Amino acid sequence: MQAYWTLTRRELGGFFVSLTGYLIIAAAAFLMGLSWVVMVEQLQSEPTPQPVTQLYYSTQYFWLILLLATPVITMRLFALEKYSGTFETLMTTPVSELQVVLAKFTAALVFYVLLWLPSLGCILILRQFINDPAALDTGLLGSTFLGIFLLGCLFMAMGCLASAMTRSQITAAMTSFTLGCTLFLLSFLPGRWAVVAGWQNDLLSHIALFDHMNDFARGLVDFRHVVFYLSLTVFFLFLTLRVVESRRWK
Repeated sequence: MQAYWTLTRRELGGFFVSLTGYLIIAAAAFLMGLSWVVMVEQLQSEPTPQPVTQLYYSTQYFWLILLLATPVITMRLFALEKYSGTFETLMTTPVSELQVVLAKFTAALVFYVLLWLPSLGCILILRQFINDPAALDTGLLGSTFLGIFLLGCLFMAMGCLASAMTRSQITAAMTSFTLGCTLFLLSFLPGRWAVVAGWQNDLLSHIALFDHMNDFARGLVDFRHVVFYLSLTVFFLFLTLRVVESRRWK
């Protein structure tokens, strides 16, 4: 367990000793602030009964941050060490492949969570200027950030797999971006196939990220959504572990 925490601190520290980590946080904070400004301007002209959290997640900025930031966060996890030649050195230390995979995933997930902290500042500022405190109910905020966290778990796991499969950070980022975009675009198919009844539409409705986040943003925590994200996260981490273990046979 000590080795796991040591590796996690090492990986997390790597994000803050490079310029890339600060650029990711700065870009994400800018997009978050911009999205809140646009949203507040719209609310001034067109009042809506929808919760503020639901309006926020439905903006293009939210999904832009998710789809673009996660590949950049995860691209260096394995690919950089393979390129620099330190990966083999790491694997000769008294740590298991599982500890390495979990440590890198945990560090990326912690950085991802830190990435969204500026949105809390936007919420606190907005709370000071609205007349209805119920619009930012604690339970509503909790379910929304739970959805953001679960999305992060899935996208971080996909990024880990993409990074473990190559020595190139660019290739890892593009692979992770492609996987994320594919999953995101599949979310729109159930609406187009709604007129067609069948198992295909039922299956696609279970992987509709947009609909899942819509429920979380409305304060509805569906256990099926939680199981879906956790199951896929474990699945991609399992594939990452198998890729890492395959070095023994090379």
